[in-house]
Amino acid sequence: MRGGLTFKLSVLLACIGVLASGATGYYAYHANRAMLVNEAQRSLLTSTELLGQRIAFSIDDAASDVLVLATMPSAVSVAQTDDGLVASAGRERLAQVYSSFMLHHPEYLQIRLIARHHHGLEVIRFDRDKDGIVRVEGNDLQEKGQFPYVFETLAFSPGRIYTSSIMVNHEYGTHAAQGKPTLRLGTPVADANGTVVGVVVIDIDLDDMLKRLQSDLPSDYRVYLANEWGDFLVHPDASKTFGFDRGRRVLMQDSFPVTKPLFEHTQSEVLANGLARPRQAAGQVLAFVRRPFGGAEGNRFIVLGLAKPLEDVLAGANQLGTRIIRMVLVFSALSVLLAILFARAVTKPLHLLAYAATHLFAEHAMNTLPLKRTDEIGVLARCFDRLRREIREQMDVLHSKQSELTHLATHDMLTGLPNRMLFMQKLESSIDEAKRRREGLAVLFVDLDRFKQINDQFGHSVGDKVLVTIAGRLRDVLYSADVVARLGGDEFVVLIEGPRAAQVTPATAARILEALNETLVIDGHSMTVGASIGISEFPHDSGNAEELLLNADAAMYAAKSGGRCAYLRYRDLLEARLDEQADGAEKAAKNGFARARAAENAADGASESAVEGREAEPTA
Repeated sequence: MRGGLTFKLSVLLACIGVLASGATGYYAYHANRAMLVNEAQRSLLTSTELLGQRIAFSIDDAASDVLVLATMPSAVSVAQTDDGLVASAGRERLAQVYSSFMLHHPEYLQIRLIARHHHGLEVIRFDRDKDGIVRVEGNDLQEKGQFPYVFETLAFSPGRIYTSSIMVNHEYGTHAAQGKPTLRLGTPVADANGTVVGVVVIDIDLDDMLKRLQSDLPSDYRVYLANEWGDFLVHPDASKTFGFDRGRRVLMQDSFPVTKPLFEHTQSEVLANGLARPRQAAGQVLAFVRRPFGGAEGNRFIVLGLAKPLEDVLAGANQLGTRIIRMVLVFSALSVLLAILFARAVTKPLHLLAYAATHLFAEHAMNTLPLKRTDEIGVLARCFDRLRREIREQMDVLHSKQSELTHLATHDMLTGLPNRMLFMQKLESSIDEAKRRREGLAVLFVDLDRFKQINDQFGHSVGDKVLVTIAGRLRDVLYSADVVARLGGDEFVVLIEGPRAAQVTPATAARILEALNETLVIDGHSMTVGASIGISEFPHDSGNAEELLLNADAAMYAAKSGGRCAYLRYRDLLEARLDEQADGAEKAAKNGFARARAAENAADGASESAVEGREAEPTA
């Protein structure tokens, strides 16, 4: 059952059912995730745009307040009045108005009326500290003419609004405003002739304004705000804000590379999420928009962004995923059950065919075939029955052809003798058997002496008939246990096995020579072939099949060179070579002794001549 078709089909159908339900659940789960993320992106983008509009409206409201304060009739007279010791009633009424604005706008850190004369001297100034609103008077009023929000605003025409960059307030003596992110709005104060006599400046607490604007945002939203250069002005991590003020700039386009098009003015809004872009928005869903900042005063803008944790966005998808897993498990179990039932119904007739196939030539197995069925199974069963009969006929033919091919592969086609491959296999197996029984064997290498002349004189047809006749004579003179094979050309080889190998080998070689020296009559032509035989023996000459054949070949060539129609054993060849070497050594020794005697005689003669010479010298 485990390895059968029923099992495999059950597994296949079950897998299809499980995969179908699993794929459906997987697609639904991922589609839901993508839908939730897209919905979260749209929601964040909408919230970001609304927050941007609120910021713009808040700034516009503050600008309206600045214009209201600058156009009050008493503002001109107060700005033009010298800072005498006695404060005018108009100044006090105007101060009460400033105080009321500070009271009703908690995000305002300072409201000031700064006169044009006396280097931009503050005329009216209200600050905010931890205890409430503080009016600065007398000698505590400062000259502000050197600050851009004063000298630039003085150059404006009446009704225009100066908007500063968002920065950290480092002016001395600003009470609670010092060290806070601050946005300054200013507008000129002009008399009836349009002459600018002073400016009204409101400092806005950016943190407080954003907190109020974010009050209705979900608690898990994170707010990011950057200026036109990318410096973070608002960040969930306060240490990353206003980096330019601390000498270490932290840029939005570095923290969120997806926002680069906003600063390059190629896009006005971008979206990113950790599901599609895990590297650019790790674990978050992000929405950023670029909004103009500061009205018509240059190409200034801010980039505002909102982020929401991806985990919160996908919380609903995770719950759906749990339900999908349960649903997939239920449908998978149902699929397995239905697959098993369906597989058994389909494969039952196939089991009958399989049993008949495993008992192909058993008649009782054929009785189980569903031959009478009219469907595809019945057609298959009838085809199988016809195929079985044809296979039986073809197998009989195949066995016959296989026997012929085996014989052709291992026998010489001309003579019918075993060829070299079969002989070497037989020789190797005979050597192993001889080693086991501790017996000997002999190899006779037979080479025809005059076959080439016969072949050249009478042609290849006569030569082939000579080889067939020689093969027949070799079979006739050998025992039935001996093996004769044709190696190729006019070379034959004989294997003699068993304990009689050493005794009968020379006699067998002699019988072969005698048989091959007899005259042959082929196609009316009389001829004598003759042969030379080399003999090698196991284990004396070698224990290897190839070496035995080579040694017999060497002995045959030695026999042929010594005179045709002869045989020679390889051991006799070795002994003859050793004797020749010994005779050569003896002759060399004798020649050396003779040369030594001659040298000695020559030395004696030289000595006698020297003596005679010395005896003759006094006489001279």
